[in-house]
Amino acid sequence: MALTVHALTKLQADYPDYRMELIDGEVRVMSPSGYEADEVSSELVRVLGNWVRPRQLGRITGSSAGFVLPNSDTRAPDVSFVRAERLRRSPRSFAELAPDLIVEVKSPTDSVTKLRGKIQEFLVLGTQVGILINPESRQVEVYRLAEEAILLGDGDTLTIPDLLPGWAVAVADLWPLVFE
Repeated sequence: MALTVHALTKLQADYPDYRMELIDGEVRVMSPSGYEADEVSSELVRVLGNWVRPRQLGRITGSSAGFVLPNSDTRAPDVSFVRAERLRRSPRSFAELAPDLIVEVKSPTDSVTKLRGKIQEFLVLGTQVGILINPESRQVEVYRLAEEAILLGDGDTLTIPDLLPGWAVAVADLWPLVFE
């Protein structure tokens, strides 16, 4: 029997210490990310939030915010952005839409192939830009539906002009600091 978002909501309430997603009617418990991956995603949330909030462009969330997608799956990207005109108020539960931007940060237990697949699923469901950040290889992949991926590395600058005109961050600034 396929589960629904209501079953996921109840399970999440009963087991608040677990992050869960609903994929094809099945609840999947998500493992915690590695420290480095979470530091990278937290830094991106901070940098994006510092740009988006003062301009009132929309909402930035981390990996705990779930989205009920048009295909009825409930997924939670590591970082997401939704334009203000699409989400005027924060919902108390899951947002019922595909975010405009999603970011997945590879942790040591993640498969790059599966993360790319997740990004492609979001793009098909209405997300405009999907980004895969891989701290291990120090690379960033930027995806848009039906376009070739853009590959960035240290020395490059990440921009998203179609969603966040004027925003930019050096790829090298996404990686955790090393204190010598």
